[in-house]
Amino acid sequence: MTDATTAVSAEDRELVLTRLIDAPRENLYRAWTEPELLKQWFAPLPYTTPVAEMDVRPGGANLIVMRGPDGTEMPNRGVYLEVVKNEKLVFTDAYTKAWEPAQKPFMTVILTFEDEGGKTRYTARVRHWTVEDRQTHENMGFHQGWGLCADQLAALAAKL
Repeated sequence: MTDATTAVSAEDRELVLTRLIDAPRENLYRAWTEPELLKQWFAPLPYTTPVAEMDVRPGGANLIVMRGPDGTEMPNRGVYLEVVKNEKLVFTDAYTKAWEPAQKPFMTVILTFEDEGGKTRYTARVRHWTVEDRQTHENMGFHQGWGLCADQLAALAAKL
């Protein structure tokens, strides 16, 4: 017997980006967890990231603000669910801070950093609450936007 709420597989609600980056995983982890580094690569140019407040620990909140070329700011709030130094970060926008539920949860991000032949296998797995949310994110330019950001992340991580 199949429950209607489980009929949609996780893969139907997931977007994935993976790259082999020529930098140690410690550098990628730092770029994701140190505010001044994150500001340098997080938004696809010409967008910028003027604000990055991060309490990187399970239950810790973050606020990352992207600014568009026209000055429009897009605040993104979330909470870290899992933090394994240099290996894994999991965060969600289902909570805004101190376990306060968000009005409209959209995604949970699972980042992994794995050693592979002297480089790092970087994987960003983004799980959405619904198939429609995944489609919306894909239509917003997930692959292009997250791909540009991964290029910017790789360039920064190689210099650290």
